[in-house]
Amino acid sequence: MLILILYFFIAIVAIQLAYYLGVFGKFAFAKAQKITPKRIPISVIVCAKNEEENVAKFIPLLAEQDYPDFEIVLIDDASSDNTLEIFEAFEKQYSNIRLVKVQNNEAFWGNKKYALTLGIKAAKKEYLLFTDADCYPTSKEWITAMSSQFTMQKTIVLGYGGYEKIANSFLNKLIRFETVLTAIQYFSWAKIGHPYMGVGRNMAYKKEEFFKVNGFINHIQVRSGDDDLFINEAARGKNTTISFTPESFTYSKPKTTYKDWLTQKRRHIATASHYKKFDQFQLGTFYCSQFLFLLLPILLLSFQFQWILVLSLIATRYLFAWIVIGFSAGKLKENDLKYWFPVVELLLILIQINIFIKNIFSKPVNWK
Repeated sequence: MLILILYFFIAIVAIQLAYYLGVFGKFAFAKAQKITPKRIPISVIVCAKNEEENVAKFIPLLAEQDYPDFEIVLIDDASSDNTLEIFEAFEKQYSNIRLVKVQNNEAFWGNKKYALTLGIKAAKKEYLLFTDADCYPTSKEWITAMSSQFTMQKTIVLGYGGYEKIANSFLNKLIRFETVLTAIQYFSWAKIGHPYMGVGRNMAYKKEEFFKVNGFINHIQVRSGDDDLFINEAARGKNTTISFTPESFTYSKPKTTYKDWLTQKRRHIATASHYKKFDQFQLGTFYCSQFLFLLLPILLLSFQFQWILVLSLIATRYLFAWIVIGFSAGKLKENDLKYWFPVVELLLILIQINIFIKNIFSKPVNWK
């Protein structure tokens, strides 16, 4: 029995190395991108529901972008606070701001996809750049950096949406590491030619891509997934690229309690169950192999069975995984996270198992 477990463990290590070196290495070791400014017209789209504090701070940062031809489409999704009033003030202040007021609809009550659809239809430009109401760009070159990756063939651009650093907060490191790992995955698969998701905090696409798949209609019943489910359906190797220059990043404030963050992650994991079968398979294989990489050595080492070989396999996997994580974190300007890799990875695996079990017995709550 122990010899079979050993063979199984060797296979698991091989799978992990295939992911880290064969897949994630495509992003980790990619050459630095260059920004070649384009003058294509851009509509920046922001959907907000009860975000008065965030929009008051961040909309001016969008309005002051250094780009020759852009508009900002502000969507108020039936807010009950002062979001709409703030949007109306910005509409008067900036000539390139367009306001879309969404009333609650009985058929689409509280559905962000309905609100976004109205905003997309209202946009006057052919290229759309999305971010969330609680996000802000790292520079005035954000639109330039993201739009520079568009070509005649590449009409979907996936960007990086990170989270602010909070000093002396382990939860913050956990959240940011999980965000980096997710970005490594969707950037790498996109580079391979099989994009499967993106984040609404920072993505762009040509309007025609939205209408090619009839917008969100095929997953309108899923309350979340206006970003990743859309990309899962619309993105292909031929029409999708990535943007990872520092000027193209956006940031937002992370959750500050474990409860709030776990609620957020439950929604994300539940949404992934609607991905295409291959994407569910590759994600499931990766996370299962992570868990088994932790479990199987415990069984083998508890009996001191081939312990030198087992420890060598563990060291090999950690060495190459750490290298890939380190190079990737450097590209995303998250260098401090690579030092926490073994600890946060272990906790994330345990947390994901816990979330998966919880989601089986109860459904997470979506959109505000």
